[in-house]
Amino acid sequence: MHGFSHREAYMDGARWRRAGMRVEVLTGEDAIAGAIPDVAALRIAVFRDFPYLYDGDADYERAYLADFAVAAGAVVVVARAGARVVGAATGVPLAAAEPEWAAPFEARGLPVDTRFYCAESVLLPDWRGLGIGHAFFDAREAHARRLGLSHSCFCSVIRPGNHPARPDAYRSNDAFWRKRGYRPLDGVTARFSWRDIGDAEETRKMLQFWERTLS
Repeated sequence: MHGFSHREAYMDGARWRRAGMRVEVLTGEDAIAGAIPDVAALRIAVFRDFPYLYDGDADYERAYLADFAVAAGAVVVVARAGARVVGAATGVPLAAAEPEWAAPFEARGLPVDTRFYCAESVLLPDWRGLGIGHAFFDAREAHARRLGLSHSCFCSVIRPGNHPARPDAYRSNDAFWRKRGYRPLDGVTARFSWRDIGDAEETRKMLQFWERTLS
């Protein structure tokens, strides 16, 4: 698959190496499928917090990630502290993602087959601040370049500044994303439904796409 091994150690990043961590890049259906239980558990745990407030469903997670594992060009990047997986990031060519993710680009006349979609990046709180977030983006962007893609994108949920569940100390990731070279794509948004923590029913959310050109 474009020169990738199925399990590739990612060695950059002195801070998290000094903390005894390692980062691996997983490609190929078998390697990705083996990571599904850990990624599913992390999604449910991390996305429970603001701003996603996701009341996770294990059955949905298994089905969603099983489809992801067989997508052409998919990649999973995992962060380990010893044997424990404490973080993960995923990505896939936008053309191979579920159609709902490509639809906002197609609606704006933007090509899908040149873009790589960074689907999720989840890391447990105790392991933040060590540069793992940069490693997750570095690895996925390198994978996208090897696939010959010219743009990397992701999306984030839009919540009002006065949302009642917003913690007083909450800081968005906007500054981090901008430092990585990403900018919001004007008018390129998606709408998805999920159940917030404490709610009885799903509600529809708007998500903003961000993008950068890969050099």
